[in-house]
Amino acid sequence: MSAPVNRWFILVLVCVAQFMVVLDATIVNVALPSIQRGLHFSPTSLQWVVNVYTLFFGGFLLLGGRAADLFGRQRLFLGGIALFTLASLMNGIAGSSNMLVAGRAFQGLGAALVSPAALSIVMTTFAEGRERTKALGIWSAIAAGGGAVGLILGGLLTDTLSWRWVFFINLPIGIVAFVLGLRYIHNTRAEQRPETVDVLGATTVTAGLLVLVYDIVKAQEYGWTSARTLGLFAVAVALLAAFVVTELRSKAPLIRLGIFRIRSLTSANVAMMFVAAGLFSMFYFASLYVQEVLGYSPLKAGFGFVPVTVGIVIGAGLAQPLIRRIGPRALPVIGIAIAATGLILLSRIPTHGVYLTDLLPGLAIMSIGMGLTFVPVTLLATTNIRAADAGLASGLFNTSQQVGGALGLAILSSIAASRTSGDHGVTHDAALVHGYQLAFLTGAGFMLLGIVMIVGLIRSRHVAAIGAVEVEAVPA
Repeated sequence: MSAPVNRWFILVLVCVAQFMVVLDATIVNVALPSIQRGLHFSPTSLQWVVNVYTLFFGGFLLLGGRAADLFGRQRLFLGGIALFTLASLMNGIAGSSNMLVAGRAFQGLGAALVSPAALSIVMTTFAEGRERTKALGIWSAIAAGGGAVGLILGGLLTDTLSWRWVFFINLPIGIVAFVLGLRYIHNTRAEQRPETVDVLGATTVTAGLLVLVYDIVKAQEYGWTSARTLGLFAVAVALLAAFVVTELRSKAPLIRLGIFRIRSLTSANVAMMFVAAGLFSMFYFASLYVQEVLGYSPLKAGFGFVPVTVGIVIGAGLAQPLIRRIGPRALPVIGIAIAATGLILLSRIPTHGVYLTDLLPGLAIMSIGMGLTFVPVTLLATTNIRAADAGLASGLFNTSQQVGGALGLAILSSIAASRTSGDHGVTHDAALVHGYQLAFLTGAGFMLLGIVMIVGLIRSRHVAAIGAVEVEAVPA
């Protein structure tokens, strides 16, 4: 009989895999200009490097959680790692933009299998109480740490080797995680398993969102009122409608649609979609600005974004005591307003900018505002939820961030490209900057719509259940 495996070793193992997934979310941003030049992406098509990953990750995230319960956490964990690692290899050797986009889609699907399975392994390995709280605290720290490391490591690899190494770096991590996971993690399943994983539901919603994003990106080229644009929009609507019908008829739906009757959940998720639209635009356009216009190296650009991670951590740390003082409904309004102010400052970036005076203030203000926003909006999205729906509510919130970011980036990249292409009589750099300025300003507008959702739809009675216990439960 084999000796029991140390629980903390299991935690380290799944955190390494989660670190790989989180790392990928930021490591690619710094390499975007190099990828654009290397594979000849157009200004509007470059956003697919980010968006196709985001949409597949968000679209299949709930499916991954359901499949882990049905088939076993270890199987999904290993399957996700294998897919993510092979897709990373595919991206690293990509010889065309289409091959890279396809590989990023497979990476997103792999991440959607790894993340919920890994978290589920943590939850079943540690009993409820002090040890689980400590384990989840370490898990949460991976998100902030992975994001910061990704920015610097992405710059370092792109600078010293090439952009391909931001994908190759995943290979040794994935192989080690797979081998150790196969050896030491047991394949446990949920006691109350779902009847099905609802593949049709996940496929129709992801396909609908992909067609919608493609339509938004191509609308500038085809014309917003052209037959092709309207036809693609009709296809997207039909696929999303098919998803709703599938969920209504399924014995074990991916999303129980009745959960949207909870006003706090629905309002918080829509608000987060608007907020994520602005957040994604900041990383994407700021990365292009510092490298394409200011001439920063990828490594210098990576270090330039580290204050964003620091600001989010500071804001999240301040959020917990502030929730008790001013309430979970007022704090996100303040946080979003601060973040939008940061984007408005970024919308004033000049062609010959200076980091300390033109970029850092906006980045710092925006990131602190985001830190103040994440914790209370998470509480709003998960209050008034039955224990049986806790996993669904958490999954919906994560999906809302991914979908909102993808749709927002598609809209803002089209707006920026349209502004740049129509800007005649100025230098190329000036035209690019004018497009970025408009994207930042529009992103701030998206964030302010999040405030409208919270103030207009959530009342004090909807957040009455949020007490000190819930506040303590949300990691900074």
